[in-house]
Amino acid sequence: MNFAELTGSVSGVLWALPLVLLALLVGLYYSVRMRFPQVRLFKDMIHFLTTGGTSDEGISSFQGFAMALGGRIGVGNIAGVGTAIAFGGPGAVFWMWMIAFIGASTAYAESALAQVFKSKIGGEYRGGPAFYIEKGMKHKGFGKAFAIVFAISAIIANGFTGPTIQAFNVAESMNNAWGLNTTVVGVVLAGLFALVVFGGMKRIGNVAGKIVPVMAGLYILLALIILAINFQRIPEMFGLIFGCAFNLNALYGAIWGQAILWGVKRGIYSNEAGMGSGAHASAAAEVSHPAKQGLAQSFSVYVDTLLVCTATAIMILSTGAYNVYLGDGFITENAIVSGVEAGTGYTQAAIDSWIPGLGSSFIAVAIFFFAFTTLLSFAFYTDANINYIAGKSKNRKVYLTIMRVLLTGIILLGAVTKSAAAWNLADIGVGLMSWVNFIALILLSGIAIKTLKDYERQKALGLDPVFEPKDIGIDNAELWDDITQSKYQDLLDAKHEAEAKEKAN
Repeated sequence: MNFAELTGSVSGVLWALPLVLLALLVGLYYSVRMRFPQVRLFKDMIHFLTTGGTSDEGISSFQGFAMALGGRIGVGNIAGVGTAIAFGGPGAVFWMWMIAFIGASTAYAESALAQVFKSKIGGEYRGGPAFYIEKGMKHKGFGKAFAIVFAISAIIANGFTGPTIQAFNVAESMNNAWGLNTTVVGVVLAGLFALVVFGGMKRIGNVAGKIVPVMAGLYILLALIILAINFQRIPEMFGLIFGCAFNLNALYGAIWGQAILWGVKRGIYSNEAGMGSGAHASAAAEVSHPAKQGLAQSFSVYVDTLLVCTATAIMILSTGAYNVYLGDGFITENAIVSGVEAGTGYTQAAIDSWIPGLGSSFIAVAIFFFAFTTLLSFAFYTDANINYIAGKSKNRKVYLTIMRVLLTGIILLGAVTKSAAAWNLADIGVGLMSWVNFIALILLSGIAIKTLKDYERQKALGLDPVFEPKDIGIDNAELWDDITQSKYQDLLDAKHEAEAKEKAN
């Protein structure tokens, strides 16, 4: 067994059915316990994207949202959806929607926890699963060890293997579309990356806040145009999705179980709810209550899967640009192509069926922006975990600089190198992150749920919620004592006054 086969076997174990079931069960648990905030508090999600501002220590709620969304929206939104349809049939799209719906509550939990237990390092907010695992699980005795496992997994996945894959896809797509030399593409990509990343958290947040809305909007717009052109196929397309999702379509009945497995699997990989990655960006936001950023990040899951992934699915299914793998061959009925490689090839073929020759160019541009913002998010996530491991070390800044230089070099190397092992290693890193974080979310569910109850209690009193950890029995969140007293004293006074009136009555 060679290295690629070995890593593939490990990846297969980590991403087997138990992880899929765990993701579903954790999402359902939070949804039920919090009474489906992804529906009840939808207006609040939108509201917190446009309110609040930055500070010397933190970025705005929208920038945190955009940074996390930039990490969620990547090559997987193009290639991953095609792969899910190839191996799970059109019904996989429905199960992607389902995991996004229940995953929105998981995204709330991890983002709220990241805010509750964030730290101030080098004058800036930093946090994420490693931080809340250690602080939140301190009394359980194994928090520190669990946190280190997550941090190392995150550094491997976001700092080494993940960037290689993103860079390779950018270089390959541009070479396919325009014949550009992959080394030249790698140099340009690495240079742009360094220009942003060495500017620190603020610059990453600003760039993500500008690029992400535009790139996602244009991609969704093209999908809607293609859908309008193929409007007569809308009933057939949705009939396929729902029929295959519930085993009602005889043609795809043989892969009904695969529809669920691949839909949930690619959905998790795409929207990242429960992986813990988006929590790093959430911790950096300047908000008066953890629930505010938790709700904002819930919406990022909707944007990623219900909008961007659905846009890809619409392009593929409304034009018939898909084949479905059954193990011994492909179903090619109603398909405009035969033998197209699963993934980006399906999306390219769908666009080419509308305007011949446009597919490769459009996908190359889309992959560049999707991958570039993902790389920026990877850098931020890696920074957060380096900060966690380095702690108060006097060499912390040196470690960060070395890692950023390495990341730049890895991007250049990745642009000219294709390795099956790199994909497998990325899956292993992300798989370990997911296992550790989902277990932590179960053990820390009481704290996550308390934050939402506290937020809603204050809203019911007509207040703009402000966070006092000890008020709801949360320990090890001392930074919030300074935050509320120095930044939100007026909100704190209003809260105490309203609580006193409520108690008197």
